[in-house]
Amino acid sequence: MTIDDFDVLVAGEEHTGFAQEICTEMAESAKARGTGIAKRTPEYVASKMREGKAVVAFHKDGRWAGFSYIESWGHNSYVANSGLIINPEFRKLGLAKAIKTKTFFLSLVKFPGAKLFGLTTGLPVMKINNELGYRPVIFSELTDDETFWKGCESCVNFPILQSKQHKNCLCTAMLFDPAVDAVRVPWPADLPKPENLK
Repeated sequence: MTIDDFDVLVAGEEHTGFAQEICTEMAESAKARGTGIAKRTPEYVASKMREGKAVVAFHKDGRWAGFSYIESWGHNSYVANSGLIINPEFRKLGLAKAIKTKTFFLSLVKFPGAKLFGLTTGLPVMKINNELGYRPVIFSELTDDETFWKGCESCVNFPILQSKQHKNCLCTAMLFDPAVDAVRVPWPADLPKPENLK
């Protein structure tokens, strides 16, 4: 099995039936790794699919393979790619990179000029972000939108974040600012390139 056995798509209404399975796998994966994750409901994941703010992958035989979604903060001036999850059957095939890359480009198209950021405890996600053009930053460079930080409350590491007054935590903060950072990978043919990008 190779990455060519999968389709990585912008999600839509037709994919909402997979929302529960995706949420279950997000929770199970975080539990197995002993790491924190902001919990999302199937209704929330389905809403992201309906809005065209999610990416989903399927094996050619129709099995769900992976997922990620987009959230915006601070009046759309900050955008986070969140909830990256790969079905355990299909790990170690390059799907995380393919989904993260597609979500990155979708974010740039849907929110031109917005700063893209992420918080992660996972080394593979940090490596992918770096390859795309993100750079590590301190938490003060991220959104100050309280709604974003409220999402961290369901994470097992939230007490650490609180004790540090949102200045740091176990997650690494990464940022891509299209005004100063360059995209480091080829632009996909199936998404229009915004004029504001380097």
